[in-house]
Amino acid sequence: MKLSLDSVLNGKWNDDYTLPKYNLPLMIEETKYSPRWLHIGAGNIFRGFIAALQDDLINDNPNETGIIVYETFDKEIISTTFEPHDNLALGVTLFADGSTKKRVIGSVAKAFSNDFKEVCKIIAMPWLQLISLTITENGYYVNPETVCEYFTDSTTTMEQITAGLYYRSQIRSPRKSPPIALVSMDNFAENGTKLFKAILTIAEVWEKSGCVTSDFIDYIKSLSFPWTMIDKITPRPSEDVAELLKKDGFKDTQITKTSKNTFIAPFVNAESSQYLIIEDDFPNGRPPFEKAGVYMTDKETVRNMDSMKVCACLNPLHTILAVTGMLLSIPTISECMKDQRIVKLLRLAADEALPTVKHPGIINPEDFLEEVLKERFPNPFIPDTPSRIACDTSQKIPIRFGVMLNERNKKGLPEDSLKAFPLFAALWLRYRTGINDKGEPFDISPDPLLPQAYNKLKNLPFGEKPDLKDILSDSKTFGINLYDSNLASKVEDMFIKLSASKGAVDRIISEVL
Repeated sequence: MKLSLDSVLNGKWNDDYTLPKYNLPLMIEETKYSPRWLHIGAGNIFRGFIAALQDDLINDNPNETGIIVYETFDKEIISTTFEPHDNLALGVTLFADGSTKKRVIGSVAKAFSNDFKEVCKIIAMPWLQLISLTITENGYYVNPETVCEYFTDSTTTMEQITAGLYYRSQIRSPRKSPPIALVSMDNFAENGTKLFKAILTIAEVWEKSGCVTSDFIDYIKSLSFPWTMIDKITPRPSEDVAELLKKDGFKDTQITKTSKNTFIAPFVNAESSQYLIIEDDFPNGRPPFEKAGVYMTDKETVRNMDSMKVCACLNPLHTILAVTGMLLSIPTISECMKDQRIVKLLRLAADEALPTVKHPGIINPEDFLEEVLKERFPNPFIPDTPSRIACDTSQKIPIRFGVMLNERNKKGLPEDSLKAFPLFAALWLRYRTGINDKGEPFDISPDPLLPQAYNKLKNLPFGEKPDLKDILSDSKTFGINLYDSNLASKVEDMFIKLSASKGAVDRIISEVL
């Protein structure tokens, strides 16, 4: 069992490995000739979730074409993982009872990187229906002052997409290429709008420099930028999973760490739960996503679903787990869930946030929360760690907690009743010292956009009382100025207690909860 086209077509595979049912060589050729779907971002969430959805659709209907994948950030993903394995991936679903589901995912017909002319050529093809993206939220940031003034010199992902769209807008023969959908599948609110603004900003810079006309601006506005909500925990490849596959006789288990610190392997390990909600706005048609379990709906439902997940039922709880777990030296997310005090804190945080979100209609928030707390987070076979989840926390707090605080103010909900948030905020500040509850230093997870004010906390000795006003008064940090309420004093008092001595975190969590 090797991950190659020849092995899939001619090899002998164990019965518990599922192979594509369709004609792989034919699908590949048809997709290259008339591509309908271009995806940008070749990471694990794409390979283990999005590519698998299309694989399901092609299995059900061989007339469906596959996906062309373009990687702009880390070209080693293509050279180490896609090319040696004929663009195939092995998806390994890890269930909470210890069972697994293993399948070869064959829907990627072509994968390449850093080829500006080729990606523009594909975007201009009239058959193309959508461009989707999983490039992380940072990839959507566009500074007008640094945009290349002439699009053929484009280097950033957003500039390359915009250039491709310009070529598409100019196609007149043999027929005009119709408008398409640009679909961000990255995990942040109103992602479609942010993608639209990024593309439009670049187009406006180019119009001012004279390399495009105002007609191109109108063309950008004729495209669709659907909102989406995506949810599937897909951690880096696990050595334990690699060993499991080796015992089966599967040969390709090498885990690679690229020079850009991407962890990638021929296999993708992930949980079984998954949600993808998409605003149904595709001017040139789309795959029948609903047949693969995708919720196709309207913008308001996507907004409500995203708010439920990101601001109440999953993302803020993940952040609390990560910070608390690192302070208490708990190695995995599932181990954190064995501490009933932490579980109580998560439930309390969800209770404080749920009154601020709307019921999305398609999924019950209480049911979603129970799945998170009873099945997803406690799953011991998902090799997820607090350190991974804690990355970029300073950028997540304003959304995961600040939105909740603002919504509670709008609804007139009393701040005095908040118990989980002040504790979390103090734990977060305590975490930034880089000293765990045993008094030992630990590696703080990367957070490159962290405000300079936090530097004062690094290696803070036990018992010291730093001035936190510049942190707690900054509305960009927690979404509001905490001094506009009594929350600041609560956080300050809690931080002092958590920082008093070794063992204080363990003791104070027990007292508060």
